[in-house]
Amino acid sequence: MATLTEHIIKLTDHRDRELLELTLCKALIDLLRIDRVVVARVVSEEGIKRWLEVASLDVRGGGKVVDPLRVEFETLRELNDERDRLRCLQTRSLVEYAWAGEEGPRISYIPLYADSAHDDEGVIEVHSGSPLALGQLQVIDDMVHVFRNMYRLLAYSDRDALTGLLNRKSLDDTFYSAVLEEMDHGLEGETAVLEASVLPVSERRHRVPPNYWLGTASVDNFGVINDKSGHLIAEEVLLLVARIMNNTFRTYDRIYRLGGEQFAVLMHCPDEALVLAAFERFRANMEKFNFPQVGRVTACAGFTRVTAEDSPSTTLERAERAVDYAQRNGRNQVYSHDDLVRKGLFGDTIKVGAVDLF
Repeated sequence: MATLTEHIIKLTDHRDRELLELTLCKALIDLLRIDRVVVARVVSEEGIKRWLEVASLDVRGGGKVVDPLRVEFETLRELNDERDRLRCLQTRSLVEYAWAGEEGPRISYIPLYADSAHDDEGVIEVHSGSPLALGQLQVIDDMVHVFRNMYRLLAYSDRDALTGLLNRKSLDDTFYSAVLEEMDHGLEGETAVLEASVLPVSERRHRVPPNYWLGTASVDNFGVINDKSGHLIAEEVLLLVARIMNNTFRTYDRIYRLGGEQFAVLMHCPDEALVLAAFERFRANMEKFNFPQVGRVTACAGFTRVTAEDSPSTTLERAERAVDYAQRNGRNQVYSHDDLVRKGLFGDTIKVGAVDLF
C-alpha cells in the first residue's frame, strides 16, 4: 500500500487538471478504510445548476470518470436534489449523513473546489461503514489541501491573464484528450484517461469520435475600437466579451482566448444546427449588449467539425476561414465551414473518418 507521501507525489506529478480528481479518489481509497469516494462538480446551463459526478471509485476497484464535454445536461440531478451536498457547498464545511444510526454507515461531504480560483464549485463525498476517525479526517484534509493547491496552479497556467478564459496552450494540451472515444466504465475508464495523457499524437488521431466541434469568434472592427477609445477601453471590451461567452455557452464547453480579439469554443454536440444555434445566441448577445464608452460591438463566428485527421492548428484554420468569410460579407454573422464547403463556396473537402464527401 502506498504511503501518504507517495500519494502526494502522484497528485503533484500531474500537469492535467482532468486527472486530479481521479488521483485523489485513488489516494483516499488506498489510504483509508472506506467504501467509496465520489467527486461531484457543479455545472450550469442557461442559469440552471446541476451535479456532475466527474469521478468515482470504490474499494473493489469499480469506478468511472466522466468527460464533462460529453454529458447530457438534462439527465443530471439539480442542486436541490442532493441537499447534503448543497449544504456542504453553502456552509463550506464537513456535512455528515448517517443513514443507519449514529455509529453506522454514513456519507461525509467535504468542500473540494471552494478555495480554488475561477469560482469552481464541488464536493468530495466519502462513503464509510462507520464514523470517520480524527486521523482519517486529517488525511482527507491534507489530501484535499494538496489537491486544491495543484488545481489552482494548473488553472493559473491554463488561463489567459486578461480574461481568465482558457489560453491557446491549454487548447493545444487538451485537444486530443478532449476528443477521445467514450471512456469505458470501471478501471478501463481510468486507463482511457491515463492513456490520453501519454499517447503520442500519431496514436491518438484515429480515435476521434463524431460530434466534436471547434468554433472561433472575432470582435468586428476591434482595431478601430482600440484606435478611437484607447488600449484600456479595448481591454475592457475583451473582458466583457469573455463574460458574454461565459454566460452564453455551457459551463462544460471549453472557452478560450487565442490572443487579441480572437476567441474559441470546443464543444461536444450531436447536431450541426445546435452548434450554429449556440454561436448565433452568442452573436445576438453581443449585438444587444451596450458596451460602456463604446456602444454597439458585434462579432463574427465560424465553426467546424473535428475529424480524425485533425490537429488544433488545422481545425482552427478551417474555423477561422469561416470567420474571414463572415467578415468579408458584412460582419456580425455566423457560418459553418462545413456548410460553406457543401455550398461550393470553399474548395475544400469534408471528411468523415477517412472518406471524402466532396
